[in-house]
Amino acid sequence: MDANTPLIEFSHVDIFNGENLVIEDLNFTLYKGDFVYLTGRVGSGKTSILRSFTAENRVHNGTARVGEFNLNGIKRKQIPYLRRSLGVVFQDFQLLMDRSVHDNLEFVLRSTDWKEKRIIEDRIAEVLEQVGLTSKAHKMPHQLSGGEQQRVAIARSLLNKPAVILADEPTGNLDGETATGIMDLLKRINRERDTAIVTVTHNTSLLVKYPGRVFVCKDCSCHELAGEGDIIDLDF
Repeated sequence: MDANTPLIEFSHVDIFNGENLVIEDLNFTLYKGDFVYLTGRVGSGKTSILRSFTAENRVHNGTARVGEFNLNGIKRKQIPYLRRSLGVVFQDFQLLMDRSVHDNLEFVLRSTDWKEKRIIEDRIAEVLEQVGLTSKAHKMPHQLSGGEQQRVAIARSLLNKPAVILADEPTGNLDGETATGIMDLLKRINRERDTAIVTVTHNTSLLVKYPGRVFVCKDCSCHELAGEGDIIDLDF
């Protein structure tokens, strides 16, 4: 895909959660290397937008595209391939608790058609090094701190080398110091690998410490702020 072509492009799109309209007339573009926030009160539609990117929530009207996938008419059989093209990080980690860090990552690779054991092992080692957990591969999730579990989740999101990572409240279950480490890691991935990152958060202090483009969700709409100076004045 051409560098000037958006990785995600929504134009005048309505987003539904079930039968309920949650975001109306969304205009959103994401380019390679972008660091974008979706922020707003609880229930304002932030996560619904993220789920629309993965085709979990329906889109209506306008045009909606993620990579090579047209979401307006996406077929069910295409959805796994759409999701495979994205990295997703959840607030509650969503690790498989009955297997080690290594085996969590191996499960994802084998589920996405990686076959050769040596290549799988090399990729697992590579992503664990990227998130600073090389020595934790043999650990079970319950043996890790919350911050370490989130780092495993980030490593998992990197496995298939996505152009976009979607992070849904990635620091929501973490204390301040640990949250800082996670945001530092996401910013480093964004900076060093030019990976576009979309982060859902209601923590406005993150928007100041880790500047990026900011979309505010409120009253069934979501609009980009004109400048960083507006961030302090967000009305939640």
